[in-house]
Amino acid sequence: MTLSKDLAVVKRGGDDWQKLVSEAYFPLDVEMRNRAEFQGRMQSWSLGDMALSRLDCDGLIYRRHKGHFVNEMDSSLLIAIPVDVEVGFNQGDRRTACKPGGILVERGDAPYEYWHGRRNRQWVFKVPTASVRARVGAAERLGGLTFDATQGVASYFLTSLRNVVQHIEQLDAPAREAAGSHMLELLCLTISRDHRVLGSNKSSIRAAHLARAEQFIRENLKNPALSPQMVADGCGISLRYLQRLFHEIDQSINTYIRERRLRRSDEDLRSSLSRVSIAEIAYRWGFADQSHFSKHYKAHFGRTPSETRKEASRFSNKG
Repeated sequence: MTLSKDLAVVKRGGDDWQKLVSEAYFPLDVEMRNRAEFQGRMQSWSLGDMALSRLDCDGLIYRRHKGHFVNEMDSSLLIAIPVDVEVGFNQGDRRTACKPGGILVERGDAPYEYWHGRRNRQWVFKVPTASVRARVGAAERLGGLTFDATQGVASYFLTSLRNVVQHIEQLDAPAREAAGSHMLELLCLTISRDHRVLGSNKSSIRAAHLARAEQFIRENLKNPALSPQMVADGCGISLRYLQRLFHEIDQSINTYIRERRLRRSDEDLRSSLSRVSIAEIAYRWGFADQSHFSKHYKAHFGRTPSETRKEASRFSNKG
């Protein structure tokens, strides 16, 4: 869920806090030392499809389990950035800690525990999982990864986050959406440059080949001539081997290419910054025929491109 309006709330009591964070992010269980005396403050800002929050609260444990997301259609990633104290995180087979100055990725579509023992300030950037997947590949690899935000692109991401908040009151809806998109691109650049994103249950060589193929597809997504053979040639592997790599992640390469094109097209259709026609969006992302694009778009999202654009326009006008 993307926050539809800004929010600044001080909450006293664990029940109120649990309701607040569940509405801002997704359903969570919260454990505190003393629910009645718990205190916390949250500020949240909408940035198009993304949302940014600043929290200041007593020590606690967040738990997300399967029952929380069994009926959810869309998933999100939370990017947590602690300010005062180290936070702990456990998801899947990763158990990690993130110190102030670091960035932690939390998958919303898998169970996890997140905790800090003392009062802590922190930033949380909420992004659609599909938007990250379209840029860096399988999001299943990301849960529990931490990144050093004191240098490189990650530092620029954190600086941009703070700058957005400093100017947020002067930004209209299109400017906020642009800021959110900029932060998303910086986040994905940070993630894609980390070698651990290649990690999987396969051998490191096969994982590297798959990651290289995914990267080649993302870089050539706008090329209508993009094909499995072009990907294989570009990566220096056989077409049969390439097809086997994608079969191991339960997807055909053609489906993989089409779904990423559809996701990027959907982002453009819902963007208040986009002034181009539906046909131009389809061609921009490699679809050679608009009717072909519209058919696959409706099958994937359950609505037509025109319906998406009208819905986005109504939401933008309300804002």
